[in-house]
Amino acid sequence: MAGAFDFKKAYKDLYAPKSKPSVIDVPEILFIHVHGEGNPNTSQEYKNAIEILYGLSYAIKMSKMNGTQPQGYYNYVVPPLEGLWWLGLGDDQYFDGKTVIDKDKLRWNSMIRQPEFVTQEVFEDAKLILSKKKPMLDLSLANLATWNEGLCAQIMHIGSYDDEPATIEILENFIIESGYKNDISQARKHHEIYLSDPRKTAPEKLKTIIRHPIFKS
Repeated sequence: MAGAFDFKKAYKDLYAPKSKPSVIDVPEILFIHVHGEGNPNTSQEYKNAIEILYGLSYAIKMSKMNGTQPQGYYNYVVPPLEGLWWLGLGDDQYFDGKTVIDKDKLRWNSMIRQPEFVTQEVFEDAKLILSKKKPMLDLSLANLATWNEGLCAQIMHIGSYDDEPATIEILENFIIESGYKNDISQARKHHEIYLSDPRKTAPEKLKTIIRHPIFKS
C-alpha cells in the first residue's frame, strides 16, 4: 500500500488516541452506514452488515480498475470499521458500553468512513458492482451520509471486547474530573472504532477506540 493515503495516519487525533483519555471535537465525516439489531457475536444480520460495508468500500476503492474511477479519486487505505451501540426505546437505560446487558437487545449502526470524492452516484455505482458479485446481500440496507459527532472524550482500549468496562470506567472518571458530563442518549451514542482484525489478532492485543459524547457542565 506504499503511497496510499491512510486516514489513520493523517488524522491521528481521530484514530490514534493514547491509553490516557482525551477530549476531541470530531468534525463532519462521510460514512457508509448499515443499521440493525441483535447480538454481534451470533447475529447473521450483523455479519451481513459487515459484509455489505466492506464490499461497498472495496468496490469504491477498486473503481480505478473497472473504468468507473470517480472524479477526484486518489489511492487510499480503506478506513477501519466503526460502530455506534444503543438499546431500544423501551429499555430503561442507555447503553454505555460497561453495563452488562442481554446482547440480543443491542441496536447498532455499523459504518466505514469514505473519501470526500464519494458522491451518491459513486455509491450507487458501487452497489451495482457489488450486487453482481454478491446478489444475496440486501444492499438497500446501506446508505451514504455525513455525520457530525461533535464534542467527545475518547481512549484507546487494548484487550478483549469483554474487558472494555474497566477502560470505560477510566474514561467516565476523566469526563467528570475534566468538568464535562456524559451525553449518551438516543441521539448521541456509545462509539467504538475497531483498529484490529479479531480474526488475525490475539484478544489481549486488540486495539479499540472508545468514544463517548460529552458536553461542558
